[in-house]
Amino acid sequence: MTRGILQVYLGAAPGVGKTFSMLEEGRRLLDADLDVVVGLVETHGRAETARLTEGLELFPRRSVGHRGVTLDELDLDGLIARHPDWALVDELAHTNAPGSAHEKRWQDVEDLLDAGINVISTVNIQHIESLNDVVQSITGVTQRETIPDSVLRSADQIEVVDLTPEALRTRLAGGHIYPAGTIDAALSNYFRLGNLTALRELALLWLADEVDVALQAYRNEHGIRGKWEARERVVVALPGGTEGETLIRRGARIAARTSGGQLLAVHVSSSDGLAESDPGALDTQRSLVERLGGTYHQVIGDNTPTALVDFARGVNATQLVIGVSRRSRLTTFLTGQGIGQTVIRASGDIDVHIVSHASAGTLQLPTTGGALTVRRRAVGFALALIGLPLLTWILSGFRSSESLPSDVLAFQLLVVVVALIGGIWPAVTAAVIAGLLLDFFFVNPLYTVTIADPLHLLALVIFLVIAVLVSLVVDQAASRSRSAKRSAAEAETLATVAGSIIRGENAVEALANRMLEIFGMTSVIVSYDGERLFEAGASTATGDEKRTVVELGDNGSVVLTGRDLQASDRRILNAFVSQIEAALVQQELRTAASGIRPLEEADRLRTALLAAVGHDLRTPLSSATAAVSSLRSTDVSWSDRDRDDLLQTAEVSLHRLAELVNDLLDASRLQAGVLPISLGRVGLDEIVPLALDELRVPLDRVRVDVSAELPEALCDAVLLQRVIVNLVANALRYSPADSPLFITASSFGERLELRVIDRGPGIPLAKLAEAFQPFQRLGDTDNTTGVGLGLALSNGFMEAMGGSLEAEDTPGGGLTMVVTLPTSEPLPTQEPVNELPLRQES
Repeated sequence: MTRGILQVYLGAAPGVGKTFSMLEEGRRLLDADLDVVVGLVETHGRAETARLTEGLELFPRRSVGHRGVTLDELDLDGLIARHPDWALVDELAHTNAPGSAHEKRWQDVEDLLDAGINVISTVNIQHIESLNDVVQSITGVTQRETIPDSVLRSADQIEVVDLTPEALRTRLAGGHIYPAGTIDAALSNYFRLGNLTALRELALLWLADEVDVALQAYRNEHGIRGKWEARERVVVALPGGTEGETLIRRGARIAARTSGGQLLAVHVSSSDGLAESDPGALDTQRSLVERLGGTYHQVIGDNTPTALVDFARGVNATQLVIGVSRRSRLTTFLTGQGIGQTVIRASGDIDVHIVSHASAGTLQLPTTGGALTVRRRAVGFALALIGLPLLTWILSGFRSSESLPSDVLAFQLLVVVVALIGGIWPAVTAAVIAGLLLDFFFVNPLYTVTIADPLHLLALVIFLVIAVLVSLVVDQAASRSRSAKRSAAEAETLATVAGSIIRGENAVEALANRMLEIFGMTSVIVSYDGERLFEAGASTATGDEKRTVVELGDNGSVVLTGRDLQASDRRILNAFVSQIEAALVQQELRTAASGIRPLEEADRLRTALLAAVGHDLRTPLSSATAAVSSLRSTDVSWSDRDRDDLLQTAEVSLHRLAELVNDLLDASRLQAGVLPISLGRVGLDEIVPLALDELRVPLDRVRVDVSAELPEALCDAVLLQRVIVNLVANALRYSPADSPLFITASSFGERLELRVIDRGPGIPLAKLAEAFQPFQRLGDTDNTTGVGLGLALSNGFMEAMGGSLEAEDTPGGGLTMVVTLPTSEPLPTQEPVNELPLRQES
């Protein structure tokens, strides 16, 4: 049976029109005389969406009961039995009710496709599994309903339903997406302009990458090697020196000339891992590339030009940027053409830009020699065993009494060549064989190994010494080359470790993991002060493995299990251990510093408290003292009205004094972390009236819109009432007398939001953070307003209850204080509450 076609409408956010587009496509297919059935559609009460279902066959849903709640789900078996040409199934990432055939709706769709039914579905970008953490960092909302990327990428057609953020917010404000009670919360949270812009870009980039994957798959399938300029891709070759920054900036300018241009920087390392580059420069250039919006890559290859061109073709690059060779003209003449010319010849249809830089053309002498491989030694032995007999045969034809000096020089030249190629042992072997051949075929008496003339014996000894000396020089040069490369590798390794620590990785963990990789050990254990700080690799060792123990200061050790370490390995191992010691010292210093910070904060609060007590508590205390002293005075005869006024003044002052003392006590409890919290389920419709009664607010000053149908909040009722009292009191103090306050509440996901909205002067954006600091009144000099603890205490109360308190500008002027609280746990049969607003489609 032929598998069905899957067509998906992808949106950046709820309300962009995915369901609307799906139904429009269904009507178009119906007009084309195809059998179309709406398997499941969620209109969410939107009249425009519901009208599009008219004339389409709506397949009956399957009702599922669970714990007293009835849920409607897709009737998978019935739809397969109906077997239409096309089935419209909304919300591909939906979680099915318990008891369904599959956990997820996309699994139902897979069954429909396997049955040969074509499916049209919808999904939002936040439900794609690989983007889940990215969306959470953008919106602050965790998505529990996700769909694997592989499922979505297997779709035959993916279409982005695009809508500008401004237009989407206009639709939301007009009531076309969510009910009126949730509009304010949605606009201030998920549907912020920045959130929508980021999600829209994320959706477009994901689809663009999907197009690139499909394009590359097509090219590979059809063996296409030439470039396709679907998008301008600029590859910058980093040689490993400081000139890389110049090349990166030039490549970024080239990529920026076309819309959607992509910048890629690549560094080619040698296959033996001993790169002769500047690790610090490469790390700086990596950061620069990422800041410019590009990506950094590192590939391995013995032939740098070939590796560069292969990488460029692999990413379908259109342009390649390389630097002018750092070698001088003399060096280029002696060693042949440089990388640039080779790249140009091999690049084919990829444009190559050669960029000049400050390091171009510096004098570098050509290098000779290098590490002697087994292959070179084999070639040296082969040359000695084949070349010496051949040379003997050639020189025998010209043998005479005067030809011996030239014969010795010819053999010596061949031995030197063997030494240069194969090193000491092939050279010594060649010298011995050459001496015997000279003595046997060219020194009188011929065809014997007897030397009659002592001078001839001296010549042969000198001949052997020269061969050995030349071979020793070759071996020493090779050894020094190995040491230099190893030193470069060690330096690059340590620089990489230091860079990982600077980027914020755990120092001990990073160093231990790097030791495990570099030395090829089975396990690494770091212990300090009798505590095992970190362990990497296998926990047990076999009998053949060796243990290497290195002391870590006076109280610790590093234990490596695996192979025996050479002396050269011990040197870099000691460097690792030194860095671990330094990291542990820094960690101890950070711990000590973190212990001092609370003391500094407490000292700051103590200083502010003394200032507040000396200034703000004095006024009500002085007023109460003056009133009581006047009442006790016998010099004045007070009337009943005067006596009542003085008693009222004393009462109000003492009441105010008690409030200030309570605030100070609460502040100290918050500071000490001993504030008692009693969490329970509380209805906002019950708490708000109690707070207003406590303040005795006139009915014409406050307008309350708190529905009794909202979920209950999980909070401390007493503390929440105090928070509301503080916020309403502040709003009344700063609002005009003829402008009422507004108290509204709405639910958003697993949160409840209570808003206290006023039309006062508001708080400047730069001062918002200071408003929540204790003993701050932002320039208010009215001593009756207290010590400036109201918002600080309210914020502390909310954090203690697991909520938050934020300040926003009121559209049209004023301040809106937003109280966010967690709701009680959601019903297990429903999808999580924080998903409900996000899953509504258009």
